[in-house]
Amino acid sequence: MIEELQQFIRQHPRLLVITGAGISTDSGIPDYRDEKGAWKLQQPMTYAEFCGSHYARQRYWARSALGWPRFDRAQPNDAHHALAELESLGFVETLITQNVDRLHYQAGHSNVIPLHGLLHEVICLDCGAIIPRQQMQQTLMKANPSLTDLSVRHGPDGDARLEHFDFASMMIPQCAECGGVLKPNVVFFGENVPRDRLERGLQSLQRTHALLVVGSSLQVFSGFRFVRSAVEQGKPVVSINLGQTRADRMLRLQVRQACGPILKGLVRALVD
Repeated sequence: MIEELQQFIRQHPRLLVITGAGISTDSGIPDYRDEKGAWKLQQPMTYAEFCGSHYARQRYWARSALGWPRFDRAQPNDAHHALAELESLGFVETLITQNVDRLHYQAGHSNVIPLHGLLHEVICLDCGAIIPRQQMQQTLMKANPSLTDLSVRHGPDGDARLEHFDFASMMIPQCAECGGVLKPNVVFFGENVPRDRLERGLQSLQRTHALLVVGSSLQVFSGFRFVRSAVEQGKPVVSINLGQTRADRMLRLQVRQACGPILKGLVRALVD
């Protein structure tokens, strides 16, 4: 498979890359779906639910407060470093990530479009003020000492399974600027991706020769739309993902193996 990928990239030396949750599992961040694309746990909270219910926000922030420390400690793995090296070698023009971690940046990748935002920021829904997530964490733990030392099962994107907890007792800080509702600065399920990020991604696709999808089932339309656009433009699409994807019938080449070893081997083959 590495030889086939190497040949493909030699023939299409300017790539647009899209990454999903599967690339960060080796960094200790669980993914959302199994190899058939089904939810591993219950579907994540939606934008409408978060905005429309104070209790839903209490539940979200209680679980997030416990899941955040592990998420924040995550470090880039071989797959992140390999993609950064492919960029430095001139093969990757732009990387679009559906992930809300900062691992591509930490690995040294420079031209990144965080399609769904970054969990390391919190935004006020009323005035637009942005604060660091770590600041929110300190306030949450100080206001809710009962969260200390609770044992949880970790989920994707800093979530945690928290049972037998009185969510209604959860104290949530308000925006220091206006007293408004604070939300992680990420795109929730059911929320629209900001137009400028979509346009940057589609413009990047115009400049590239092919599309490489890494660690994504492409079940979410925000990522799948780039595959569809690539096919419409006659540009080939390759996938490296353990399970099936929404775009299986549209792929020029499909590699159903772990991202890290394949990408690391690919870089070695291109350099040799």
